[in-house]
Amino acid sequence: MKIVKFIAVLVMLFVMAWAAESKAFFGFGKYADVEGINGIVTIPVADVSDGEAHYYSFDDADKELKFFLLKSSDGVIRAAFDACDVCYLEKKGYSQDGEFMVCNNCGMRFHSSRINEVQGGCNPSPLTRTYDAENVIIRVSDILAGSKYF
Repeated sequence: MKIVKFIAVLVMLFVMAWAAESKAFFGFGKYADVEGINGIVTIPVADVSDGEAHYYSFDDADKELKFFLLKSSDGVIRAAFDACDVCYLEKKGYSQDGEFMVCNNCGMRFHSSRINEVQGGCNPSPLTRTYDAENVIIRVSDILAGSKYF
């Protein structure tokens, strides 16, 4: 009986981990889905102005292209793919630790004010974006240019 309960707990933990990664757990997950309209993805500035990293996913025909936005302490809205030139094969992306983005594979830390400024190595791969007082604007073609990471 104890072994059955143990297996049930393991299965439940596995399902919860899978669901969190795949956004299947009651619609919650790390990534919010975005779509392009007339070749443009638009995200309200108000949604990303809290200093926290906000993760998004754009579905291409056969890939889920992932990126994040955050407003750094210098007031600039930054955008990068949730991948880098070095560790992208591991598909682990980045997590936030205060004003730093941390590679979930190698542990390298990058100050948020350097995102979109520094590229190469294990830096978050920059994603071209523009923004005004209301919206962050990303061209679908710029998102698709990062498909090699996914």
